[in-house]
Amino acid sequence: MSLHWPWALATLLAFPLLLAYRWWARRRRRRVAVRLPSVALVRAALPGPSSWRRRIPLALLAVGLVFAGTAAARPEATVAVPDNAATILLALDVSGSMCSTDVDPNRLTAAQKAAKQFIDDHDGGAKIGLVAFSGTAGLLVPPTTDKDQLKKAVDGLRTSRGTAIGLGILTSIDAIAEVNPDVPPTGAEVPDNGGASSAVAGYEPDIIVILTDGRNTDGVDPVTAAEQAAARRLRVYTIGFGTDQPSAMVCSSSQIGGDTFRGGFGGPGPGGGFGGGRGRFQDLDEPTLTKVAEMTGAKYFKAGNAKALGDVLSDLPSQITLQHRRTELSYWFVLVAAAFVLAGVALAQWWSRPRRR
Repeated sequence: MSLHWPWALATLLAFPLLLAYRWWARRRRRRVAVRLPSVALVRAALPGPSSWRRRIPLALLAVGLVFAGTAAARPEATVAVPDNAATILLALDVSGSMCSTDVDPNRLTAAQKAAKQFIDDHDGGAKIGLVAFSGTAGLLVPPTTDKDQLKKAVDGLRTSRGTAIGLGILTSIDAIAEVNPDVPPTGAEVPDNGGASSAVAGYEPDIIVILTDGRNTDGVDPVTAAEQAAARRLRVYTIGFGTDQPSAMVCSSSQIGGDTFRGGFGGPGPGGGFGGGRGRFQDLDEPTLTKVAEMTGAKYFKAGNAKALGDVLSDLPSQITLQHRRTELSYWFVLVAAAFVLAGVALAQWWSRPRRR
C-alpha cells in the first residue's frame, strides 16, 4: 500500500492535541472548583463511571481518528480485479511444420482442438479474435463473442510455407487497435508511457497469445514486433508447441494449402492424407519466444504434447481476466473511521446517561 498525499498524515496530530486540550480543561476546572463543606457527601451522591468505561470511548475515538487521518492521505493498493473489457487475440502458426506427427494425429489438429476448447471454456466478457500466420499473417476473425464464428474459422485453418511470428504480433496489435482507442495501430505515433518496463497496473487489459512450433523465417523480427507491443502496453504470451523429435509430415487434404511443401513433401501420405515419409526436426526458437514474452510483461510456455497445450490454454484466462490495478482505499478507511467514532460517542453517551432512582 502507498499514500498519494503522505503529507496529509499530519492530521493525525489532531488526537494528541485533543488529549492536551482535555488535560488543560481538567486542570482549569480544578482551579475554579467551588469549595463545599463535605466533598464526601457529594461523591456519595454522584455515581461515577468506572475507569474502563471512561477509557473505552476515548480509545475508540483515537482509532477512528487514526483511520480518518490515513484516509486523508489517500491510501492506494494494487489489487487484482476482473476486467470484462479485455480483448484476446489468438495468433496461430499454420506453417507447413504444423503437419508434423510428433503430436498425434498432427500438430495442427491438436492446436485446433485446444483452440476450440479454449474458446468454449472462456465464459468471461472478453472478446476473442483469431489471427493465422505462415509466411504472411492475416486477421481471420475480428474480436468477437461469437464462439461459433471463431470455431468455424479454427476448423478452416490451412497450412502454408514460412513462419512470420513478427507479422502475427503486428496484425494482432492492429486488430486490438480497432476496438481499443487507447491502443495506436502499427505505424502510428505512440505516446510516451514511461517505457516498456512500466508497472503492471499500466498495461492494457488486451493481450496477444502466439502459438508457434518454429522460428521466424519471414517478415518482421519478433523482437522488433514485441517492442511495438510493449510501447502500446500490450502483453504477448508465447507458446512453443511440439517436440524436438523427427517425425513424418502428414496433414489431411482439408488442412493443406497450395504451397505448403516443396520437393518430396506434398504427395499422398498414410491414411489418405498429404505429406511425406521423411522426418523433420523441429526448429523451435525458445530464446526469442521467451524474450518476446518478457519484454511485454507476459510469460513463455512450452507445450510438448496435446495435453500440455490444452493445460496452457485453459490456464491463460486466470492470468488475463484478472488485471492488477491501482485502487484508492480512502473510502474504506473513512467507513472504518466513522464506525469507530460513532461507537465511541454512542458508548460515552450511553454510560453517562442519567440514571433513574
